[in-house]
Order: sequence, then C-alpha cells, then structure tokens
Amino acid sequence: MSVHLLYGEETYLLETKLKRIKKDFGELVNGINFIRIDDTNAQELIEDIETSAFGYEKKLIIARNTGLFKKEKKTAKGQELVVNKLMNKIAEYINENISVINEAVELVFVEEEAEKNALYKAIEKNGEILEFALLKLPELIQNIQKICVAYKVKIDNGTAKYFIECCGTSMQELINEIRKLIEFVGQDGIITTKEIDLLSIKQIDSVIFDLTDNLGKKDTKKAIEVLNNLIYEKEPIQKILITLYNHFKKLYIVKIAEEYRKDLASAMQLKPNQLFLTTKYKMQAKYFSKQEIEKILEEFINLDANYKVGLIDINIGLEAILCKYCS
Repeated sequence: MSVHLLYGEETYLLETKLKRIKKDFGELVNGINFIRIDDTNAQELIEDIETSAFGYEKKLIIARNTGLFKKEKKTAKGQELVVNKLMNKIAEYINENISVINEAVELVFVEEEAEKNALYKAIEKNGEILEFALLKLPELIQNIQKICVAYKVKIDNGTAKYFIECCGTSMQELINEIRKLIEFVGQDGIITTKEIDLLSIKQIDSVIFDLTDNLGKKDTKKAIEVLNNLIYEKEPIQKILITLYNHFKKLYIVKIAEEYRKDLASAMQLKPNQLFLTTKYKMQAKYFSKQEIEKILEEFINLDANYKVGLIDINIGLEAILCKYCS
C-alpha cells in the first residue's frame, strides 16, 4: 500500500509510525524524492505526484494538516468551497490512478482529525488508514511498564496509575517523565510514589486535585503551600484561578449527575482516556455540599471580576478563599 492516512490525538504513536515509514523508505532528498505538502500548497499535490523523482525509483510525499479532511461546508449560495473541490479532485485522481501512484509514490496524509469524506473513502479503498486515538488507562499502564522492563526497572500497577494521574495521558509527556525516573532508580531499581513526587513535573490539573484534597480536609497550611508552590513554579496566577474554577465546576457536575442519576462520564464530557478520573472527582465531591460548591464558584467569579478592575490582588484573593473554606 502506497497511500496512507494517519490521524488522531495520540501524536507520539502517530509520529512514531511516520518515522518508521520514512526510515523504511530510505534516502530522502528534499525537493527531489521527498516533498512536503500543507494547507498552503495542497493544490500542487497532483502535480507533485506526476513529477519524476529524478534518478530515484519512488518519491515520498507527506501531506500534513492540509484541511482536506475537514467536514464539508457550503457557502451561502450553496456552492462548495475551494478546499472541498480540491478534496474531491484528489479523491477522484487517487481512485483513477492508484496503480501509477503505487509504482512511483509513497503518499502519506497526516491529520489531527479526519471526516469520512470522499478523499477518506478513496484512501480507505486504495490504501491504509490508521487512527491514533488517545490511549485508555490500562494501555497507558501497559506501555509504561514495557518501557520500564526494557531498562530492567520495576513499577507496579498502582504506582503506574499514580504516575499517569500526576503526569497526564500524553505518551510523549509520560515517556519524558519516566525516563528521568528510570535514570534515577537505575537498573534493577523500583519506581515508587516517593520518586514520582520527588522528580516528576506534575500537570497543573493533578496539583489542583492535591489542593482540593487539602481544602476538603480543612488543612489550610497545606492548601496554601500547594498554591504557593504553583506560583513559585511560575504557573500564571490567572491560569491557576481558571483551573480551580473549572475543577470545582466538575465537582458541581458530579453533584448534579448524582442528584438526577445521570452518567457521570457523559455529564463531565470526559474523553475515553480520562474515565479513570471519575472516581477521584466523586471522592472529592464528598468533601463539599452542593451549596458550598456554588458559593466557591461564585467566589472565584467575583475574584476574577474584582481583580480585573484593580479592586483586589489575585494572590491575596485566592488565599482568602482557601482560608475561608478551610476554616
């Protein structure tokens, strides 16, 4: 198969596949047997397919984020947009000339998302389509443990889950962080939560979970300490406020979903690889009544408004809110 479509949110696995295609292809000479296409020159794709590779048997064309796989749109007059006309033209060309393409070209489309339009169907019929969806928790744990085994380092399921909760669900980020831990514990070492807390860069969402735990347990000192650590690590204070607001909004959704017996994952609009967070949100929601969460959300909204007109320092305002609800 010489025509490929690679798409999806799991960019690490997608890019790994793309690197393998390039490696298997062999020597690449830019502009001769290696052509890059994007949304600025997508109209040149057919011409590039038909142009000789000048001394090479085949050429590799990588068409990245061309916009050709987005949902078809119509103008006010009902005419197709230029991009949709081009998409249909390329789809028709692939269907009619696939034997020629297979002999002379390796064509790879790389997209963040892909609608099942005419071009998608042409590739599906004549080539290969690979979707790289975000990995779910069991798959992430399995991948992390495979990496550790390769370096003769141990990490159990519970610790791997904690690691993912702290560092997120992006494989690229997880690999960057697990490498540090592997280097630290060394061959035959064991990664524990202690090493993760010591060395890993936690995502702000994970830190907000820690802050909310302390808030729920009425531990003012630790709640303020977590906040100050975020500020010390140069997280923008406005971002901290917004993240806190969004976090408590999710806790409020938990309360509503439980009250009306709705599916929590759907109500919170969690992605498939975030479903493991439902338990954490449920546990944290138990710390607060529905009315308390409403008041906290109102406090965050008022702080944002007053900060923007210069009535209060946002740092002091956040600390005041934490102290108020820890007391």
